[in-house]
Amino acid sequence: MKHVLEFEKPVIELREKIVDLKQLTDSSEMDLSDEIAKLEKRLEKLETDVYDRMAPWDRVQMARHPERPTTLDYIEHLFTDFLELHGDRTFGDDAAIVSGIARFNEQPVTVIGHQRGKDTKENIRRNFGMPHPEGYRKALRLMKQAEKFKRPIITFIDTKGAYPGKAAEERGQSEAIARNLMEMAGLTVPIICIVIGEGGSGGALGLGIGDKIFMLENSTYSVISPEGASSILWKDAGLAQEAAESMKITSYDLKKLNVIDGVIPEVRGGAHRDVEKQAQEIKQVLTDSLNELHTLNHDQLLENRFKKYKNIGDYSYLDL
Repeated sequence: MKHVLEFEKPVIELREKIVDLKQLTDSSEMDLSDEIAKLEKRLEKLETDVYDRMAPWDRVQMARHPERPTTLDYIEHLFTDFLELHGDRTFGDDAAIVSGIARFNEQPVTVIGHQRGKDTKENIRRNFGMPHPEGYRKALRLMKQAEKFKRPIITFIDTKGAYPGKAAEERGQSEAIARNLMEMAGLTVPIICIVIGEGGSGGALGLGIGDKIFMLENSTYSVISPEGASSILWKDAGLAQEAAESMKITSYDLKKLNVIDGVIPEVRGGAHRDVEKQAQEIKQVLTDSLNELHTLNHDQLLENRFKKYKNIGDYSYLDL
């Protein structure tokens, strides 16, 4: 891994030291097994101290990790026969949103998700995962197609927000997101939404109306970024860490607030450390959710979805 977050540096340094000692043992006649065993025990305790007690700002940094798995990474590990479909049939294609049809446990599904890049060139092509209105219209086209063919919809949310540029506004950014909210609320097929990184503002909500909403443990979901909130509230973007504490944007906070249905545990050290293992955690949640939702008819599905959003939020947790 090339990128190390500030709060996890002690863990990474100790881990690298253990690797160096193991290599030295292999390449010489020195027996360092006792020293290695002691360091490994120390590493286990250190990982517990660091990763099991992460502050909200630490989780914000983890959600933004440049090596964090993207929608396409999870598609590769979760689905078979994925066929990507392009274009909104009105303006063009938006690479910031990936959408298509696939099989999940041999069942046909529609998969839609935000897609950011992993290097500068790809980030520019995908607009850093910030969709234009044609991206949301493409997503809606695929959702309506899923309803027609009775395919469940699975969305992956990972965006700082919808693109706020002039061209996007001219092509109806707000209307496109609002229409997705309205249409998703009334779709007669199961919808499962998973926040895999940053879930930012309306850009996230445009794919976020579902029967089940889950978050990876180190993801965030909020109306605004901590930097944006601190700039507005305290006129100082440097207070983002304090804002993250007060905004309740982490998965555990949002579960207590009854905004999401569940938290998906992450591989220790972040999902990027073992994408395949992380995908298995997601697969189990998807399997259980689809089995539950398939027992409901159209009317029950819509009624439960309506009740879910009518009753969303448990403000007693905030202890105001």
